[in-house]
Amino acid sequence: MEESALAQGKKNAARRGQTIVFIDESGLSERPHRCRTWAPRGCPPVLQFHFNWHTLSAIAGITWWNFYFRLYPGSIKAPQAIDFLGRLLQQLPGPLLIIWDGLPVHRSRKVAQFIWKHRDRLQVERLPAYAPELNPVEYLWGYLKHHAIPNLCPKNLSELSTVARRALGRIRRRPRLITAFWQQAELF
Repeated sequence: MEESALAQGKKNAARRGQTIVFIDESGLSERPHRCRTWAPRGCPPVLQFHFNWHTLSAIAGITWWNFYFRLYPGSIKAPQAIDFLGRLLQQLPGPLLIIWDGLPVHRSRKVAQFIWKHRDRLQVERLPAYAPELNPVEYLWGYLKHHAIPNLCPKNLSELSTVARRALGRIRRRPRLITAFWQQAELF
């Protein structure tokens, strides 16, 4: 039932001239996201990192042709979600159809008030529960962690932020990759 509602929302967006923007959040840590690597035979690879629990949160919105992102220290809360939505409104012309999951931040009173205030340009649809494979931003996060910055051992949060921004900037310059994220999500 929810998937058919999502499909109907996409069809209505095209008819209304809305830009579809999928939004999702992810976390980046100073601890490395371990992936396969290589080393000389007999010498297992060693990742040296500090046992810090500092994290960055990333939020991204992906359209058919580009994606927009912001990095925030700590976790994503209502002020960060509102800041990101405000920046999307500045960068993208016309009405927007925001499609995101049911994260409690997305359902908060402050975010709802912001959306109501900008109801002439913002419309929101929710993804079905337990269906991250329908969101192309999930594939962006997977690519970032497994291909763009695997096994990264930053010394501090500043280095993590710099490396993540550069990696996301490189991904942004690859429109065929962005299209592939959409196509992967449409397979489901």
